[in-house]
Amino acid sequence: RLQLVESGGGSVQAGGSLRLSCAASGMPITNLPMAWFRHVSGRSREVVASIDSDNDERFSPYVEGRFTISKDTDKSTLDLQMNRLRPGATGMYYCAAREGWAAHLDAKEFTYWGQGIQVTVPS
Repeated sequence: RLQLVESGGGSVQAGGSLRLSCAASGMPITNLPMAWFRHVSGRSREVVASIDSDNDERFSPYVEGRFTISKDTDKSTLDLQMNRLRPGATGMYYCAAREGWAAHLDAKEFTYWGQGIQVTVPS
């Protein structure tokens, strides 16, 4: 079974950068659709960035141009580079994967989840 473990979270001032990494084990991620989600208390998890089985990338409008997503199949990692962070980016970030093709989907479509990691951008 696929296991996902996030790292790299923390607190950063507005305008700064953070890089999240998701280490995968248990099965190859070469063709797995994967995504990063953000969860804020009281709201549902929302997709931030995704990469589908054809390695097409998609981003939520509020991070477009500031965040990048990258999958390294040799290292079995999925990274999220977050630049020019805003206070609205605060939340728990989760790495997720599913079997299929598409990745920019609702959270309920994903089977595999990491434990989550906190990102805080003080206002």
